[in-house]
Amino acid sequence: MIRNAFTMQLKPGFEEEYKKRHDEIWPELSQLLKEAGVSNYSIFLDPETLVLYGYQELSDDNTADDLPKHDIMKKWWAHMKDIMDSNPDNSPVVKPLTEVFHAD
Repeated sequence: MIRNAFTMQLKPGFEEEYKKRHDEIWPELSQLLKEAGVSNYSIFLDPETLVLYGYQELSDDNTADDLPKHDIMKKWWAHMKDIMDSNPDNSPVVKPLTEVFHAD
């Protein structure tokens, strides 16, 4: 299992909308993530900076790198681009985090 953490940036004024959209996450997107080996996926918000902190666990044989090729992933990115910093392909601007400590 691989622990993966990253940050993204929410635009001001969209805190409730971001949560609402994730509360209503599309079943087909959830299924795609599961099939790609993504589990224990959480996103946390720092309300002062609007930085989103993502954490997910990836199976050793995950296919998460292939997620951007799927139409449902592209559709989700297009759905989210208006409320968060995004790249030209609509994917969120993601900054990987380096693990410096872990305890079970």
